[in-house]
Amino acid sequence: MTLRLEKNGKIANLLIDRPHKRNAFTQEMWELFPELLADAMADDTIRVLLVHASTKDSAFCAGADIGEFGAGSTDPVWRARNQAAIGKVQHDLAQAAKPTIAVIDGDCVGGGCGIALACDMRIAGPTARFGITPAKLGLVYPLHDTKLLVDAVGPSQAKRILFTGQILSAEESLRIGLITILADDPYGEAAALAETMASVSSHSQRMSKQIVQRILDGQADDDEASSTLFDAAFESDDFKEGVSAFLAKRKPEF
Repeated sequence: MTLRLEKNGKIANLLIDRPHKRNAFTQEMWELFPELLADAMADDTIRVLLVHASTKDSAFCAGADIGEFGAGSTDPVWRARNQAAIGKVQHDLAQAAKPTIAVIDGDCVGGGCGIALACDMRIAGPTARFGITPAKLGLVYPLHDTKLLVDAVGPSQAKRILFTGQILSAEESLRIGLITILADDPYGEAAALAETMASVSSHSQRMSKQIVQRILDGQADDDEASSTLFDAAFESDDFKEGVSAFLAKRKPEF
């Protein structure tokens, strides 16, 4: 299989497994991705999802399979199906209820970079490279994909990336905010971060993620819905456990 989901305790790994094609995505892979993502989100045991290549030191994802894309792009029906599948991956991943981390230790280009940007965080190794290259193909990226880029790096850097199609080093990507953490061992760093995240309140994480998304979508002050998120936390089992553990001077079990 070119994509698979593996679960290990509270951590799930969505693995991209097409190394002989630099993990380039086919239409079948775009359509399978949301199913695996939904599986991880629906499993109450899972607290954090890592998205990465199946083998270390390989491309995260080189984008769309150009052979398939070139053949299908002349067919409006195939093109619409392809755009819908890619859009669903980006939207579902960006709106996933649980924390998501992309682990990158190689090339992360085009649609691959879009997948990484749709994750909450990106942890990269020193050999990682990033690029969004529609300008090299005469294409235009959809608004949602472009918004993810702008949210991460700001409009000026987003324009530079889109206007030039340049490939950026891991160091430069860290400097402009395209990646969250640069580590010599990105897999070890991501695993440690995921374990830390899995040890605290999942309710707090999910609600905080919703509030951050509201801010990114333009909300600047509380409304009834956001105030409800704040108030409801005081009635949650996680809050009761957190207070109980604090008073008993023990580690909470969320």
